[in-house]
Amino acid sequence: MEQRKRKRMLSNRESARRSRKKKQKLLDDLTAQVNQLKKENSEIVTSVSITTQHYLTVEAENSVLRAQLDELSHRLESLNDIIGFLDNTTGVCSNTLSGPESDDFLASQFNMNMFYMNQPLMPSSDALLY
Repeated sequence: MEQRKRKRMLSNRESARRSRKKKQKLLDDLTAQVNQLKKENSEIVTSVSITTQHYLTVEAENSVLRAQLDELSHRLESLNDIIGFLDNTTGVCSNTLSGPESDDFLASQFNMNMFYMNQPLMPSSDALLY
């Protein structure tokens, strides 16, 4: 009986040792998994940070381009108004500007109209008496 008890005790010790070894392996595996997940999380945070920075850069460039678009649209509208005014005052018929292809047309019309507009105005001698 004593030998059976001793054999059982040794068997229990061996079983407990295997159980501790199994738990330690599980703990080591989970620790490795935690470290791997922390590494992946760090990479994701870095990627999100870089993407956010790129987004902010693109958004700033977009804002500048929108402002330039507004400014150029306003300039185009003003130039069309000037051409309309010059057409009405000089009687020269022209198309309105629609884009960069009209630059040469605008320059020639502007130079021609400036010739007429740069003529000095001489008041009559009667006008000086009033």
